Amino acid sequence: MNKTENNTDDHFGKALGFVMFGVMAGLGLDICAKKLLEDYSLGQFVFLRSVFGISFFLISARWYGGLGLLKTQRWRWHGLRTILATGAMFGFFFGLSKMPLVDTLTIVFVAPLIVTALSVPLLGEQVGWRRWVAVVSGFIGVIIVLRPGEGMFTPAALALLLAAFCWAGLAVTARKLATTESSFSLAFYVTAAPLFVSAFMLPGNYVEPTSSDWVLFVLTGLFSALAWVGVVGGYRRAPPVVLAPFEYTALIGAAIAGYFIWGEVPDGFVLLGGLIIIAGGIYIVYREVDSASVNRHLRSFTAASSATILRRLRQVRN
Repeated sequence: MNKTENNTDDHFGKALGFVMFGVMAGLGLDICAKKLLEDYSLGQFVFLRSVFGISFFLISARWYGGLGLLKTQRWRWHGLRTILATGAMFGFFFGLSKMPLVDTLTIVFVAPLIVTALSVPLLGEQVGWRRWVAVVSGFIGVIIVLRPGEGMFTPAALALLLAAFCWAGLAVTARKLATTESSFSLAFYVTAAPLFVSAFMLPGNYVEPTSSDWVLFVLTGLFSALAWVGVVGGYRRAPPVVLAPFEYTALIGAAIAGYFIWGEVPDGFVLLGGLIIIAGGIYIVYREVDSASVNRHLRSFTAASSATILRRLRQVRN
């Protein structure tokens, strides 16, 4: 293996690490959000979540080079991203408040497949026929999750599909602006926009949170900031079509959390549709990405996990 191949693998490994970190933080946000939306309005939730999210961004600004990084000459692109962020946030959390956690994430995980489709006209990236097969199969999986028949497209389901499209647009535009904009600015502006919109929804809809709920609101802000930094950092380092399928790992965490916290059990439609969506994503990776590179990363992850488990077992025995 030559030096160039080594550098490419390291680049992909860092990008994947960022995305996985963002996915886990996003799952933490989703769990806290679903709990809070049981007692608070959508507008209040988005407002407080955005307030704490921006606060954490400002606190960490010096680690990214200071507030000077917010300066930009590409306001039109940032304006488009703020619209997409508002649609993604309100659509997703509205759907989350009405549907089981794993159902919600399964539907919005059509976003990586939309990313694949949008990467052609917006980024000029090459997408082979195998990827298009994965895209089509993914949409079929979403339809299965929605349960074909009357009432398939409920307001919650439509909101989630809108959120998925907006999220895909955010991922693609992050890649588009990667050469001129910082990760900090890409994440900051999309958090500020929903704050502005939700402020107009507060009058008459504000309920004073309890002490424990204040903690959850703070955590939503922290998790949202970490999720944006992770995902944006990943998409800046590698093409979206390569990284997007790895976001499906959040479905496993969602199924576990939904079962233990809310007693939610995915039915056959969700399981079948989810498997089809995940299979489409994995198919993209193994058919379109250098298999040797992928296998090396999988072996390294497996080795690290095995070593951790062995250390824990020794500690228990001792």
